[in-house]
Amino acid sequence: MLYAYTQSVPIDLETYGKIVERLGPTPLEGLMFHLVTRCADGGLQYTDVWESHAACERAFEDRIHPAVYGVFAEIGFRPEGEPQKQQLDVVDLFQGSSVPHAAARHADDIAG
Repeated sequence: MLYAYTQSVPIDLETYGKIVERLGPTPLEGLMFHLVTRCADGGLQYTDVWESHAACERAFEDRIHPAVYGVFAEIGFRPEGEPQKQQLDVVDLFQGSSVPHAAARHADDIAG
């Protein structure tokens, strides 16, 4: 069953770029869709769609949290816990032909 959520995160684009760089080019297993938008307060909001809640949990444990915590330690950032996720009720999900493959992008492209 699909698992989807939105999550506002208190980081800027530069920090996000460092996290993406640390994650590396290997796609996250089970991740179907990841959209990042800028919030009015300067933070970012993620919208993610995963194959399942279990796939999301594995990715956070194995790859995402180690990358995020590593960047946070590097820049001296100590957030107040995990940002809250708002689960979404997915009705449909399809991908257009012009969506670039995530492995083709680089952190410099994101921050620039």
